[in-house]
Amino acid sequence: MTRARTFALLTVATLSACAGPDRPVPPEAAVSTPEGWRSKLTAPSDNSQPVNADWWRNFGDPALSRVVEAALTHNVDIAIAIARVREARAQMDLARAQLFPTLDASASGTHSRSVGPFGTPAEGTSGQPTAQAAYEIDLFGRIDDQVSAARDSWLASAAARDATRLTVASTAASAYLTLAGLDARREVVMQTIQSRSEALRLARSRAQAGYTSQLELRQAEAEYQAAALILPQVHLAIQQAENGLRLLTGDVPGPIERGLPLARLAAPPIPDAGLPSQLLRRRPDIAQAELSLAASDASLSVARKQFLPSLRLSASASAVFNSQLADPITIWSLGGSILAPLFEGGRLRANVDASAARRDQAAFAYRKSVLAAFREVEDALARVDSLARQRVAAEAQRAAVAEALRHAINRYQAGYSGYLEQLDAQRTLLSADLGLVQLQADQLSAFVTLYQVLGGGWDSPKNE
Repeated sequence: MTRARTFALLTVATLSACAGPDRPVPPEAAVSTPEGWRSKLTAPSDNSQPVNADWWRNFGDPALSRVVEAALTHNVDIAIAIARVREARAQMDLARAQLFPTLDASASGTHSRSVGPFGTPAEGTSGQPTAQAAYEIDLFGRIDDQVSAARDSWLASAAARDATRLTVASTAASAYLTLAGLDARREVVMQTIQSRSEALRLARSRAQAGYTSQLELRQAEAEYQAAALILPQVHLAIQQAENGLRLLTGDVPGPIERGLPLARLAAPPIPDAGLPSQLLRRRPDIAQAELSLAASDASLSVARKQFLPSLRLSASASAVFNSQLADPITIWSLGGSILAPLFEGGRLRANVDASAARRDQAAFAYRKSVLAAFREVEDALARVDSLARQRVAAEAQRAAVAEALRHAINRYQAGYSGYLEQLDAQRTLLSADLGLVQLQADQLSAFVTLYQVLGGGWDSPKNE
C-alpha cells in the first residue's frame, strides 16, 4: 500500500469520526410484547383460520361484498393516499438522482458592430456552445442516507395507503351492517304498529259496545301512537346511513342495494389471532410507524454527516466560433472543490438536534401504535365474547317476554287482569325485540372490528 493511499484512508477515517453528535434512541421508547392474549377466544379450534384479504365475504352476503369493493375502488380517501404514494416515489427518485453526475449544455451567440482603434468599423458574429458536467463524490454516505430516508418514507406512504384501505373496507362493512340492523328495526316497528293497530281497533269496538272504559281505549291509542312515533325516526336513520355509505363509495347520496336480511347473515368464524409478536407484521399502521422511524433515523444520519466535508468534481468544454477567426478555439477545464464547514453559527448542531427530536417522536409514535394495537385486539376479542353471551341471554329474555305477553292477553280476555298488564307486556316485548336486533347488528360489527384490528389479511407488498 502506497503512502498516498494510506494517508487518504486515514484522512477519511479521521473525518468520519468528526461527524455530528450522536443521539441514541430513548430507552423509554422500547416495546415489550406480551407472551399471549388474555381472551380465551384465541385458543386453537377446528374452524379457526388466519384472516383472509377478502374477509368481508365471510358474512355470506353478495350485496355487502359489492358495497365494500365499490368503496375500495372509488373512495376519495384511498385516492388521496395513492397520490401520496406517487409523490413519495417521486421524492425517492429525486434523492437517488443525486448519485449520478449532471450534464448541462448551453449555447450563446452574438452579432455586433464596434469601432476599432483607428476609427474603422468592425462587424462580426460569434458563438460559443458549452457542455458542463458535475459530480459529487459521496465519500461518507450522506447521499445514500438521503436515498434510504426517501425510500423508507415511500414505503411508509404505501403502508399508510393500505391502512386507509383497511379502514375504508371496515367502515363500509360496519355501515352496511348498521343499515341491515336499521332495516330489521323498521320491520319490528312495523309489525308492532300492525299488532297495536289491531288492538286499538278491538279496544275501540269494545268501548263503543260498553265492554271497556274510555281509559283502556286511550291507553291503547297511546301505545299505538308511541310505536308509530318510532317509525319516522328509523326512516331518518336509514336515509342518513344510506347517504353515509354512498359517500364512502365515492358517490352522491341515494339508496343502497340490500341483500340478505340481518337474521340471515352468517356469523363468520373467529379468526386465529396468533401471537402478539406476530401482530407487528400483520398491521399496515404498525408497518407505517416502523418505516417512518427508519426514515427519521436515516435523516438524522444525514444531519450528522453535514459536519463532514463534501467533494465535488466539475468539467466543462466549449468551442468559440467567430467570423474574424479562421478556426474555432476550443476551451476546456477540469477541477474539483472540497467544502468543509468550519463555522456555521450552530446551524448544523441545531439541525442534528431537530432531526434527533423528530426521530424520537417517530420512536414514541411507533411504541404508541404497537401498544394501541395490542389493546384493540384485546378489546375486540372481549367484545366478540361478551356480545355472544349477551345475545344468548337476549334471545332467552325475548322468548320469556313473548310468553308473558301471551298469558297477559289471555288473562285480560278472561277478565282476570286489567288492560295495563297487557300494555306492560307489549312494551317489554317491543323493547326486547329492538334490543335483540341491536345485539345482532353489534355482534356482526364486532367481527368486522376484530378482522380489522388483526390486520385484515394485510401482507407487506414486495414491489410497488
